[in-house]
Amino acid sequence: MSCDHISDDPKSPLLPVNDPIKPLQNSPFFLKSLVTRKFCYVLLGPLLCAIICLCVRFDGPEASRNMLAVLAWVFAWWLTEAVPMPITSIAPLFLFPLFGIASADSVAHSYMDDVITLVLGSFILVLAVERCNIHRRLALNITLRFCGDPVNPPLLLLGICGTTAFVSMWMHNVACAVMMMPVATGILQRLPVGPTQSTPVRNFCRAVILGVTYAATIGGMSTLTGTGVNLILVAMWKSSFPEAKPIGFNTWLFFGFPFALLFFFALWAILCLLYLSRGSSQALAAYLDRTHLKRELDMLGPMAFAEKMILTLFAMMITLWMTRSITEDIPGWGVLFHGRAGDGTVSVMMATLLFIIPNKKQKGEKLMDWNECKKLPWNIILLIGAGFAIADGVQSSGLADVFSKTLDFLEQVPYLAIGPAICLISAIITEFITSNDGAATLLLPLLIQMAKTMHVHPLLLMIPGAIGSQFAFMLPTGTPTNIVGFTTGHIDIHDTIKTGLPLKIAGTAILSFLMPTLGAFVFGTNKGFE
Repeated sequence: MSCDHISDDPKSPLLPVNDPIKPLQNSPFFLKSLVTRKFCYVLLGPLLCAIICLCVRFDGPEASRNMLAVLAWVFAWWLTEAVPMPITSIAPLFLFPLFGIASADSVAHSYMDDVITLVLGSFILVLAVERCNIHRRLALNITLRFCGDPVNPPLLLLGICGTTAFVSMWMHNVACAVMMMPVATGILQRLPVGPTQSTPVRNFCRAVILGVTYAATIGGMSTLTGTGVNLILVAMWKSSFPEAKPIGFNTWLFFGFPFALLFFFALWAILCLLYLSRGSSQALAAYLDRTHLKRELDMLGPMAFAEKMILTLFAMMITLWMTRSITEDIPGWGVLFHGRAGDGTVSVMMATLLFIIPNKKQKGEKLMDWNECKKLPWNIILLIGAGFAIADGVQSSGLADVFSKTLDFLEQVPYLAIGPAICLISAIITEFITSNDGAATLLLPLLIQMAKTMHVHPLLLMIPGAIGSQFAFMLPTGTPTNIVGFTTGHIDIHDTIKTGLPLKIAGTAILSFLMPTLGAFVFGTNKGFE
């Protein structure tokens, strides 16, 4: 019985019952197979850890040195991908207790708190949306209204990208890109390919694919659930400053939505300037019109009961998120439960209802099936948990105090100079070194200590660092959404560099303007912080 024939039936035995046991064959090439670059990367983590433990001495407690050694081990594996990233993400579960940083129970708690349950419930709802094809119906409805008659390429591009950004607000940006890319390529299928494809048509195809790829990332920045980085930021803020006011869904929306809106229009303007010439409308008129979109929408038929119920649950979840804690004067429904209910409470409750409400298609079937949950992105969930564990470990081990002493020279640096610099450094790290979530996990604990040294509000540095880590627009490996765009075959690395560089600059400029202005109002960063 091979791994390829494992049954999906939950009642089937985990191990084969009747298969004969085959003796293992000793390969003469076993030792030779170990001497590879990948195996050297595996050894690099423990080696760096041992060097730090033997050679580094701090004035603080021994646990602070051990924490630095563990960080070197974990980040070495993350950056080199010596082992799969999800496995590296659970390494703190055994490294922290072994090195005396935290108990097994306390580090395990970091992997399942309210933020993790928020992600878990949200992803289950996204899978339900995928299962019922709701995303395709929504995209076609909105795009149909932007097509124009005759076709207006800038307006159509705005509709496709706007739909993607809107969908990405309520689900993870990678899931949004995966769902919306077939919609975009479906529209482009009516256009000619190969030698007969004119330059305006080719450029329009590039603009659409780049727009969907980047809009999925930009739309996700506007809400807590849109990207893993936003959740990492919120959780590290909560764990590092438990007495401070937490960043709720509503609070982030008040800042993230205006930022994402300005950033989105900057994306649209850049795409129009680079790819849509004046002759685009005439070149596309013969192939793309409202009739094609209307035909695709009619093929979906009327909305089924299951689609309506999932949309209702989604709307309820968003409403409950936004009304749990409104303002200091209007506390919201959370006060009824004495602050015990969180955003994760809402998402898990809505996800549970998916397995209770019937879909009215077949007897006994519910809106959601557990087999669909096998697609849950546990790699993202475990990476977020690792970020929480590292943030807690840096604080509890005393390493945070050591970092703070080494950053004394930054006390005299003005924020207007260091804020944009942090955003750019974070953007470079996420582009060339590690993933968005990995860059945020690496930088945010350091930025917390930097803020303490500079005597500024920590969010003044944490938010630019977190959002900047999502500016991975230039390379295909910068973020999974970029890879989704490259798989279509319509774009290459020259297109992403040409578009991604001005987009990265525009995002840094918008964030540098909004953080000291709107950010001061939303997060209270202009007030004193202890």
